[in-house]
Amino acid sequence: MKRLSVPHPGAAAPSTWRGLAMGRTGSDLAIAILLGLGALATLAFGESYWLLGSQVAITMIFALSVDLLVGFAGIVTLGHAVFFGVGAYSVGIASVRLGWTEPLLGLLLAAAVAALLGAATGVLVLRTRGLGQLMLTMAFASMVYEIANRAKPLTGGADGLQGMVVSPILGLFDFDIFGLTAFLYTLAVLAAVVVFAVLMTRSPYGRSLVGIRENRVRMQAIGTGVQKRLLSVYTLSAALAGIAGALLAQTSQFVGLNVLHFSLSGEILIIVALGGAGRLWGALLGAVVFTLFKDRLSALDPAYWYFWLGLLLAVIVLFAPKGLIGLVDRLLAAGRPKETA
Repeated sequence: MKRLSVPHPGAAAPSTWRGLAMGRTGSDLAIAILLGLGALATLAFGESYWLLGSQVAITMIFALSVDLLVGFAGIVTLGHAVFFGVGAYSVGIASVRLGWTEPLLGLLLAAAVAALLGAATGVLVLRTRGLGQLMLTMAFASMVYEIANRAKPLTGGADGLQGMVVSPILGLFDFDIFGLTAFLYTLAVLAAVVVFAVLMTRSPYGRSLVGIRENRVRMQAIGTGVQKRLLSVYTLSAALAGIAGALLAQTSQFVGLNVLHFSLSGEILIIVALGGAGRLWGALLGAVVFTLFKDRLSALDPAYWYFWLGLLLAVIVLFAPKGLIGLVDRLLAAGRPKETA
């Protein structure tokens, strides 16, 4: 009789490097290939979509940062746009007020500032759970939004921070009006972030976060420093969101108050749920689908595009409750021949 080896659902992949793409069902690999082909096709044939492609890549990084919290650590948030916005304002203020225009160092600056804010606020946010945690994240986001609005000499207030200058990347590649440099730049940063996020989540540290999400008391009983782990991932998630915000500021060379708005926090949560929380490749797929649908629907029906977007989300929730990646799981499972014992 043929012996079947069935890994435990919570077990790490046999090889970390193999785990960069391959999930338990092959859905991660399928999505990775699909996204890679989409990026290559956009680069080769989609000149008019380069700028949109950079926006998609930025949204994907932001979605990954939120999925680390919601999907893996079980931390609920409705204010993650605060770190995205702080990252954007960090590079914007550094450029306009201080004359610091180097893009790669700007990303590091944004990550550091957002991480510091994440560590400071995380100490308080993580003292609560559930609704209280949700309200605290919203409160901090509202406070930072109002500070940015009032600090007009520094941030530009409601008029936005204008006059940003971004130096050529590595001193060689200027940001062009067609968006090719922006597209390649954001793709390169996205690739680095994805590799880091996948390696981290497949590591013992990442598995411990899932354990905390599933049973906090048991993880404490085996000696895991739960609060320290949660604070570390909250800080890390804030840094990644800051990088996403910095990329938006650098590629658009403008920062407005919308980068701190509550609606942005809501949108990114929708993206994570749409793709499938707790599955990094699902978050990436959700970011692509949401951004492309938003772009097309707003162009076709500027007044009522939110209705069609809501209808799409309702269909996904009803027929794919585990998100788009869950739907891919089902499609691949249906096409796979059944094994017999």
